Amino acid sequence: AGEPIVEIPEKMQWASLFLALAAIIDFCDGFMARLLKVPSEMGKQLDSLADVVSFGVAPGLIVYQFLRLSLAQEPDGLDAPIAWLLPAFLVPCAGAYRLARFNIDTQQTYGFKGVPIPAAGLLFASFPLIYWGTSEIWLITLLLNKWFWYAVVLIVSYLMVSTLPMMALKFKNVNFKKLLPFLLIAGVAIIGAILFGWLAVPLSFIAYVVLSLLLKQTES
Repeated sequence: AGEPIVEIPEKMQWASLFLALAAIIDFCDGFMARLLKVPSEMGKQLDSLADVVSFGVAPGLIVYQFLRLSLAQEPDGLDAPIAWLLPAFLVPCAGAYRLARFNIDTQQTYGFKGVPIPAAGLLFASFPLIYWGTSEIWLITLLLNKWFWYAVVLIVSYLMVSTLPMMALKFKNVNFKKLLPFLLIAGVAIIGAILFGWLAVPLSFIAYVVLSLLLKQTES
């Protein structure tokens, strides 16, 4: 508790990497359950519990630490009321609601209502890596601005609890037309990683949301 606040981003890199590992495991456990045809209600609930910790609580703590960093840059910021940090906890709350709704909704078989919590969690996980890996002053300044974090938290939390249609990598019949949006997102991720490094993650998140909404418009 008494450690210098400037050490926090370096430690948060490990949180980001473990969140990425959690996302891989989250994909694999569901995939294996479907492949082996051993899905269970107990497994579904345990998976959601793991998700809310990995992609809700942990990202919320990342936001909390960035808000501390942001306030530390301001005059008397370290003496700011605790209320300035509370928006960080909106992330796990929205994620928990999103998972609870998903568990009782029988209509989300081949698509999602609202952004899935792993996507939101990976977005937040990318920020420590972006912060630590960039030398761009404007980007560092942005990530140390509390209003940036308030805006991101509100937008992402809304996207999670909303009923906006989002794509899922689940199909009755796989064809090129259905795979095309995911190939486009993969293209954004690869090109973004080559050109902008870890900024590819937020770019891919934006591409996922935009393509999901556009796809729904073309289908309606």
